[in-house]
Amino acid sequence: MLLLLLLSLLLFWQSNSQTITGEADERAVKSSSRQGVLDMSSASPALQLGEFGDKTTNTTHHSPLPRPIVSGGAAEKKNHLKIPNPLSPAPESPPLPHSYIHFAHVFKRQHGWAKELSRFSNAGGLLYDLEFLTDENGRRVAAFGYWAGYAGTALALLAWAHQLLRPGTAQGPVPVFDSASALVDLVRSAVNEALAANEGQFPRVIVIGALGRCGTGAVECCEAAGLPAESVLRWDMAETSKGGPFREVAESDIFVNCVYLGAHRVPPFVTFESLSGPGRRLRVICDVSCDPNSENNPIPVYASYSSFQSPTIPASGHLDGPELRIIAIDYLPTLVAREASDEYSSLLLPALLTLDRRDDEGVWKRAERTYRARVAEIPEGTSPAS
Repeated sequence: MLLLLLLSLLLFWQSNSQTITGEADERAVKSSSRQGVLDMSSASPALQLGEFGDKTTNTTHHSPLPRPIVSGGAAEKKNHLKIPNPLSPAPESPPLPHSYIHFAHVFKRQHGWAKELSRFSNAGGLLYDLEFLTDENGRRVAAFGYWAGYAGTALALLAWAHQLLRPGTAQGPVPVFDSASALVDLVRSAVNEALAANEGQFPRVIVIGALGRCGTGAVECCEAAGLPAESVLRWDMAETSKGGPFREVAESDIFVNCVYLGAHRVPPFVTFESLSGPGRRLRVICDVSCDPNSENNPIPVYASYSSFQSPTIPASGHLDGPELRIIAIDYLPTLVAREASDEYSSLLLPALLTLDRRDDEGVWKRAERTYRARVAEIPEGTSPAS
């Protein structure tokens, strides 16, 4: 699902057009609403909008638009700087000689990373990965983290309630929600119904990475769902610095992992052994970071993805004790697509408006350096994916 008109936009790099700069573009940023819906009336001519089939905001909501809406497919054929559907990989055929901007999911040594990157490097292309647009302090300039944590925690609470109310039955597809408030209304109702089957006790939730964007979303979802503060264990670097696996995870009902997966391995937060002890309460893991194919995955008890159609999967090996279900959905923000789109677009817009200076502008130069560093790690002799 494409998140918002801005997330489906394509920037056309035209040699005969003005670049995206100047006071007019500053006014465009300032006039954007708090929700991040872009006012394009004063943006420069080089900025055009592209539309794909799936979106959360109808283009008529932005009418009258000062820019023509062009199809994403037609736009890709014309230009050298390409912004495809940011949530989707590049086309599945080599080579990729142009500059692309999207989420590639290859910079952390995910499955097939070297072959995918070689499609760019062997053809002289360049990948600006949206996940690696950072400020001078190394913090991402735009991320879906808050709403990913919020949505993932909501699904975890629904999964916990389902296990108590309908043990041994499949949970079924996740409903479609018009808003985050509609989602949390359902979660609150399900949790309250499940309390009777849990001796009136709220679930104990441990959030690792609680101080970041994602963890903040997870904690605030718990609060919105009516969980008391004492039921939510907030962990961050101070608590995890000793290295896992952690007994406190097994002793909780729900574990929400909000730790950003880096390029280096960390001790696992849980293992099959740590979750097979007699005192395990843990019933649900939501891995918001969700990189099961990475060799650095700190939750090595599952090896595949779940989906909105089948939101939970079992562990990949035997576990003693109560049933454990794992949520591993790598597009969680689309559950609350409108809110996630509004926030992300407002965060990304300032960087987009500096694309004309991408050869020397900090955000884009840092992203290019990250790409070059990852390309340097490609094993010799790697051939592009086909």
